Amino acid sequence: MSKSSTIAPGPAAAQVPGQGGKSTPAAAPRLVRQRRRRPGLIALSVALIAAGGLSGAVLYAASGQRSAVVVVSRDVPVGSLIAKEDLAQASIALDPAVKSVKASQTDSLIGQRAAVDLRAGNLLSPAQVTKETLVGPGDQVVGVSVKPSQLPATKLTPGQRVLIVSTPDPDAAAAETPAQAGAPKTLAATVIEVGAPAVGTGNIVVDVALPAKSGPDLAARVATGNVAVIVDARGGS
Repeated sequence: MSKSSTIAPGPAAAQVPGQGGKSTPAAAPRLVRQRRRRPGLIALSVALIAAGGLSGAVLYAASGQRSAVVVVSRDVPVGSLIAKEDLAQASIALDPAVKSVKASQTDSLIGQRAAVDLRAGNLLSPAQVTKETLVGPGDQVVGVSVKPSQLPATKLTPGQRVLIVSTPDPDAAAAETPAQAGAPKTLAATVIEVGAPAVGTGNIVVDVALPAKSGPDLAARVATGNVAVIVDARGGS
């Protein structure tokens, strides 16, 4: 005995005429839901984009802002006069906290003295230069001519503290007893300028400043040629 099954008819599909007179079922229309626009959210997005662009522009402008400043072009020892060749100009971006000298002030620095050792390539700050002279009130300047052997190998620089030591005359020292000789006489002074070695002899004249009451005494000692210059450790170099 055979069993038969029936398919329940579903909802009728619309028929549309096709080629050859045959009808084909048409697809049911899709329901398209229209998106709801939110004006407030759009306005917020536009504002955020604008703010981000403005911040980026401000940061770019700040990082790209450069200033013309003074830099050191060659080493200048402390106390030395600053020459035009010692300085150069550079255009760099600086933090406002960094103290610098504007390039327009370069001419005003010529003739001033280095308050500290200036190193080539470094940015120059106002505190590194001074208008103060190395010759104080009541001081005298005496030129001390010495042989290379009467100077330390370390190069003397303006502003350096030294001691001028009287060396004994060989003939007089031979006639004196140790008790008569005593300790060598010394005078403290400040180096003002160091001359170039003389051609032939190599002698160097060192200008020093010291109190006026000691000036004549030092000049008399220098005239004998029996003096030597040593670096005062208290003054450094």
